[in-house]
Amino acid sequence: MLTDVKTNLNDPAILELLDYASAGDAEPLESTLDAYRSRAEWKLYGFEEEGEWIGLVGFSLQDGRLELKHLCVHPESQGLGYGRGQLLELIEQFGPSEIVAETDEAGAGFFRGIGFEVVSLGEKTPGVERFQCRYVVDQEEE
Repeated sequence: MLTDVKTNLNDPAILELLDYASAGDAEPLESTLDAYRSRAEWKLYGFEEEGEWIGLVGFSLQDGRLELKHLCVHPESQGLGYGRGQLLELIEQFGPSEIVAETDEAGAGFFRGIGFEVVSLGEKTPGVERFQCRYVVDQEEE
């Protein structure tokens, strides 16, 4: 079950996951933390199992469009369906009409594998290709 963790930004386990989630981003962890602290529209939820934080998802939601800011699963728990599970819970809890994300090549592979439409944005910085990922939520899924 996803739990709002925006008030727990000093929890070492949450910080560790957020650091994993922002790996490869140009912004260092402190800038990411500042963004979650200062932007009311940015939400941050964690997925906990057996007392351990397994995953983290950061997003904003406006007019039915859920924009992912960060999505991660602890490296020891990757490949077990937790990433997809977090997205399914977001659909259930918030009922977006679409989910969008911008990511790198590894992230694009994940999103493509769970049914997102993935389009290259080209190299926003030299040598680093970025991708736009989009999923239109089937109303029957809600």
